[in-house]
Amino acid sequence: MKGVGGIGAIFPAMANSVMALKVLGYPDDHRDFVRGIQAIEDLLVHQDDESYCQPCLSPIWDTCLSLSAVLESGLDADHKSAQGAVDWLLKQLILVPGDWAYRAPDLEPAGWAFQFENTFYPDVDDTPMVLMALLRAGALNKAAHRDKIAKAVKWVIGMQSSDGGWGAFDIDNNYLYLNEIPFADHGALLDPGTSDLTGRCIELLAMLGYGSDFPPISRALNFLKREQEDCGAWFGRWGVNYIYGTWSVLKGLGRLGEDPSQTYIRRAVQWLKSCQNPDNGWGETCYSYTDADLAGKGKSTASQTAWALLGLMAAGEANSAAVQRGIHYLINQQDREGKWNEKLYTGTGFPSVFYLRYHGYGQFFPLWALGEYRRLRTDKITLQEKMTLKRPIDLSYPRSDQP
Repeated sequence: MKGVGGIGAIFPAMANSVMALKVLGYPDDHRDFVRGIQAIEDLLVHQDDESYCQPCLSPIWDTCLSLSAVLESGLDADHKSAQGAVDWLLKQLILVPGDWAYRAPDLEPAGWAFQFENTFYPDVDDTPMVLMALLRAGALNKAAHRDKIAKAVKWVIGMQSSDGGWGAFDIDNNYLYLNEIPFADHGALLDPGTSDLTGRCIELLAMLGYGSDFPPISRALNFLKREQEDCGAWFGRWGVNYIYGTWSVLKGLGRLGEDPSQTYIRRAVQWLKSCQNPDNGWGETCYSYTDADLAGKGKSTASQTAWALLGLMAAGEANSAAVQRGIHYLINQQDREGKWNEKLYTGTGFPSVFYLRYHGYGQFFPLWALGEYRRLRTDKITLQEKMTLKRPIDLSYPRSDQP
């Protein structure tokens, strides 16, 4: 139970471990039992009229998203807050093999986890998002950081599954029949490739100057075209739901420079526009995971509105009426302190079972969308365009099954 955040850095592992120690007869003052109980206590939040237990903490995820949001909104990359975040994130890089190494034993470890410490489980969600934040902050320009960034990019590529998609923690972990086992982790026992993560990995590689002819990107594009829903949207595994997945994919395609007039991109754009609420925002209920007819339908939220706007703007729609109305929604919903009050759950733990309310989502995503809209409307070069690099990293293929 070493490190920060308890064993596994998530409540089920923490709770199961202390219960196991108790059953095995360990005394209450044993150091592992005491540390385990303290890790659970640290998840508790006490407010005036309620107390609740968080499932885990998300410092790396929150930090990289906050960093990207403030940089995309105009903060100078040399600002001490930005560079402080860069230094902190680089210290959290995991450089030891985890469970993923079973399928990729020759792949050099270099990834980020979601929590303060979760050594065995860096993931292909945090890692690309951290890397993109570091690129926006100019970290690749510093010789001291280049080797770590290069290793992490190669790790992401090495985690691509054979179908062209990326899962969160593993490679080709898609034997979905195993989800039929009773009590099989809420029907989410497996970790198949998902559209949201695949779009994110395309965005990262495109920021590094790689195009659609780069084999990992080419395979990923084919995966996304197969995964697109009939309505034009993409499923969102780690955020609610089709709005999240569609934003993630369109952001990657936009960074890649895919022609937005292509039929499959226009279908996604039209779907997003069709989902805009009468109040000019976007929202989607968690029930869309059990009823696809509810895709894109729900009470407007600041985070889901921001996702829709970022997706539309990535597809060249910054001047559209839908985007302008969405921007007005965000401005009108902002309070006098500059914040957005978001109480609905827009994060996904286990689809159809367990959802998350990230307290930061209602802040950094709207800020990000507003900043990007301002630049596009004033014809200023976007930060991502400015930070597009010309293949500064030699991305040799770390797995034998890659051409």
